[in-house]
Amino acid sequence: MTLVWLADLRLNADLSGPEGASPVVLIHGLGVDLRVWDALMPAVLRHRVLRLDLRGHGSSDAPPPPYGMGALIRDVERLMTHFALKDAVVVGLGEGGLVAQGLAVKRLDLVRGLVLTGSATRFGNPTLWQARLARLASQGPDLDAESAALLGPRWRTSSALDPVRVMLSRTRAEGWQGVAAATATADFYQTTATLRLPTLVLAGSEDRKCPVDMQRELADLVAGSGFHLLRGASHLAMLTHPQAFAEALTAFLTRIGHD
Repeated sequence: MTLVWLADLRLNADLSGPEGASPVVLIHGLGVDLRVWDALMPAVLRHRVLRLDLRGHGSSDAPPPPYGMGALIRDVERLMTHFALKDAVVVGLGEGGLVAQGLAVKRLDLVRGLVLTGSATRFGNPTLWQARLARLASQGPDLDAESAALLGPRWRTSSALDPVRVMLSRTRAEGWQGVAAATATADFYQTTATLRLPTLVLAGSEDRKCPVDMQRELADLVAGSGFHLLRGASHLAMLTHPQAFAEALTAFLTRIGHD
């Protein structure tokens, strides 16, 4: 892992895999960091894989909130340019799926395919987000509630609970508030509907944070996209059901010739 010095902040990134291999970019969601993809990495070893910590998360810098969704998209864009990656399949988790959608709309030269998991074109409504932002500012995150949303109804006994709580507790207040603020007003319905690129929506059947119906709507929105249900999986299917997640992802990459 390395800190990439950009003009206004440093972003933590991990680049692995053979030089010249087909690139895959992994973008996490609110509260977690690039380690959420750890269990998936053995399945994508043949690819050039970029993982990153969003601003305010992991080891990246934490500028004062609020953040704009455009800034989060620009961060990924700049990292891909820094590492000379283009024509990548971008995998977005939750709020990271919003970043992936925005990047695809903005820079089709960088993105040749999308995999969206636990994601939608928007999350909730601005009023609910304002209430959540107020709680984050006054009390910080409720780690039990966050863990339950991410890991599903059996979260207390999940083998992923400890690493998830470590990531959640490590995320700084600026990151929680900043990315939440960016998500509060983000709505990609109209722009995502214009996309015409290979897309797979991977949904956990027990996703409490982004229900399956919302993810089906996302798949229906993008012409020609695929939908795959991971039975028994949570919002963090790459952690709770890594083999099933990896099989669906690699099958998609093979189908579109991204080897």
